[in-house]
Amino acid sequence: MVAATHPWPVFKSLAGYRANWLGRDIGAGLAVAAVGLPSAIAYPAIVGLPPETGIYASIAAPIAYALLGPSQRLVLGPDAATMTVLGAAIVSIIASMPADTAVDRVTIASALGLAVGGVCLAARLLRLGIVATFLSRPILVGFFAGIAISIVVGQIGRLTGVKIQSEGLVAPVLELIGKSAEIHWPSLLLGASMFVLLQAANRLRLPIPGPVLVVVLAMVLSALFGFREMGVKVVGDIPLGLPSFSIPSFRGLPLDKMLLGAAAVFLVSFGAGIITARSFAARSGEAVDANGELIGLSAGNIAAGLFGAFPISMSDSRTAIAFAAGGRSQIVGLVSAATLIATLLFLGEALRILPLPALGAILVSAAIGLIDIGELKRIWQISRPEFVFAMITMWGAISFGVLNGVVIAIAATLVYLLRKSMYPRDAQLGRIPGRDGLYKLHRSPEAAPIQGLVLYMIQGSLLFVNADYVGERIKTTVRKLAPGCRWFVIDASAIVQVDSTAAAMLDEVREELAAKDIRLCLAEVHTEVREILERSGVIERIGTQCVFDDLEDAVAAFQTEAEQPRAQEGLLSSALPIHVSEVKR
Repeated sequence: MVAATHPWPVFKSLAGYRANWLGRDIGAGLAVAAVGLPSAIAYPAIVGLPPETGIYASIAAPIAYALLGPSQRLVLGPDAATMTVLGAAIVSIIASMPADTAVDRVTIASALGLAVGGVCLAARLLRLGIVATFLSRPILVGFFAGIAISIVVGQIGRLTGVKIQSEGLVAPVLELIGKSAEIHWPSLLLGASMFVLLQAANRLRLPIPGPVLVVVLAMVLSALFGFREMGVKVVGDIPLGLPSFSIPSFRGLPLDKMLLGAAAVFLVSFGAGIITARSFAARSGEAVDANGELIGLSAGNIAAGLFGAFPISMSDSRTAIAFAAGGRSQIVGLVSAATLIATLLFLGEALRILPLPALGAILVSAAIGLIDIGELKRIWQISRPEFVFAMITMWGAISFGVLNGVVIAIAATLVYLLRKSMYPRDAQLGRIPGRDGLYKLHRSPEAAPIQGLVLYMIQGSLLFVNADYVGERIKTTVRKLAPGCRWFVIDASAIVQVDSTAAAMLDEVREELAAKDIRLCLAEVHTEVREILERSGVIERIGTQCVFDDLEDAVAAFQTEAEQPRAQEGLLSSALPIHVSEVKR
């Protein structure tokens, strides 16, 4: 057993390490490399980068994460969703540069890797790990579905051999129909065959992963039948040797577009990555430190940028393979990186004849895997509004491009949050004969209101976005009150925030109730809410004797007053106990 107290996470992860785990970690590392190699070669095509950049990213990022990442089992690497956002960012950057500027996509991608790493560090310093939850799961599901469809459409040219220049969903298909005479049928047949093989491997759960099977078979067929001579495009030259360390130059790059692109890549990669982290942490019993993951993700992105690669994310497929193979620590990522280094040194020649239609089939299969039909069905069953937002996000990614799709996803999230806060629920409370406690009248038919008393619960904060709505709801309730009502008590137990606009609204409600000879009271007011209401003067005008620590205290005070002679009704301040909550709720 290995014990260690070294401050670096890679050595911390070895604390309690057992010698008999090493074999599993090595096996898992080899499996991760075998499965990761096809995607490492294929994913750069989404961005228009050479295939070796994907291998470089799959080497540098896991090593950096092993040194600084907090998780023992997460594996970093290229990710389809992140690559699609990266591609949109690169297009936006190139479009904003002068037309005569020499554009090097690898330099831009590497610079974005450094920029994303910097954004991660800034987010860590500001403790913004919570941003991982900013994009809700339904919106991410819709966004990934849109990205998946964009990837599938983007592979039309690679699978058919036809140069497609249109963008969007329908236009490329129409262009393909118009250029049907240019289809290279051997390429299409090969790509379709490899796609069928991938689907069969997934369904039959073959011991050899589908992408590995496709890459090996495609290379063998390419060597036997000379695909390049037949007109089938192949990977071509891949630099033989290790990636070199270099700092990409930002000179001439539009910094505003770079920052916007880096922020978009960060939001999608970290938002999706933290879901991966939490999913696998739940299976292993680990805790997820979102702020700590920012350090690991930053290290992986910076390392990828310094070795001629591109931004990466937490890879769900690689992590799943590591789990399935019994991997226990970051040694898995180190073994995977070492295996890919050996592949570059000794198998580079074989990779050069790998046909591009096979890579297109791998990308299409991976993209289809991003479309979670089951989750969309569950969202439809659970919440129709959330399903609508998921569809809006999917439509945005398809119709307006991936980068604009990120903006639409953010906007959809803000609209969704605003909508949820604009219409807080409310309820009136009453008693059930023979039972203790207070019950919502609309949920318990046997419950009845207390005569002369309204107990009104507001289930949400009172802010400027909903003050008018809540005020109108209260006034509508007041207009419908039966004669004889003397107290209107607001149960504030669920009101955790109040602003000045809402305070003014409560004061208006107090005035309208006073005009009807009805007293406004508050119960179970949180400390922060009380402070706002005190500074605005609302508490003073309501009267501290009408602010109760507990809702039952308000009911008891009302009943005590009801039993007093009418001659004493004006002496509430001397007859009632003062209930002031000093406990922070």
